[in-house]
Amino acid sequence: MVARIPSVGRKAARDAVHHPLFARFYARMSPKAEPVMGPIRTELLAGLTGRVLEIGAGNGLNFGYYPRSVSEVVAIEPERELRQLAVEAAQRADVPVDVAPGTAEALPVKSEGYDAVVLSIVLCSVRDVPRALAEVRRVVRPGGEVRFFEHGRAPGRGMRAVQSAVDATVWPLLFGGCRTGNDTLGALRDAGFELGAYRSLLVPERGPRVPTSYCVLGTARRPELTDD
Repeated sequence: MVARIPSVGRKAARDAVHHPLFARFYARMSPKAEPVMGPIRTELLAGLTGRVLEIGAGNGLNFGYYPRSVSEVVAIEPERELRQLAVEAAQRADVPVDVAPGTAEALPVKSEGYDAVVLSIVLCSVRDVPRALAEVRRVVRPGGEVRFFEHGRAPGRGMRAVQSAVDATVWPLLFGGCRTGNDTLGALRDAGFELGAYRSLLVPERGPRVPTSYCVLGTARRPELTDD
């Protein structure tokens, strides 16, 4: 497939996010995690249909898992080096994928233009989560679906204290603005989405726990009737 920049909606700054060292680290290390991440990506994207918007596509590792029932994926990635890798991954995908610059807080696409939005390890690095989820609500059609796989707040007070400490110090500097202790489910509810099925999981399932081990995978939906 040919990856191209879609000419829809508002113009976005091409380099609103620039983390070249993290981008190189992520590009090198993320494929090594595919034995663990591949089944999660399959579950995250299974059954999607129609037009899909993926926010924070990174180097495009999700693209190979989209089912053929998807007619088009528009993939937003703000980091230049990761975006170029996503363009290359789009050319190998089995579904049409357009890769575009942009940020989650100001998506460069039209309102209510998508049947589903995919959030995959992206909210952790978004500067303004409520604004980003308001944008998700804007661009997904009424009744449309949000698929999410995010790491976030640990269940125990001990690890939550660790998350708070690293989020306030070194973690965002080392990992491209990532914060480990977000409350994904609470943020989706606050943004007006109806939660569907979801489950908590540890990634990796075995081994030492780190601040990003505590993940949630599931679905949410924009209500059919809104006041928008």
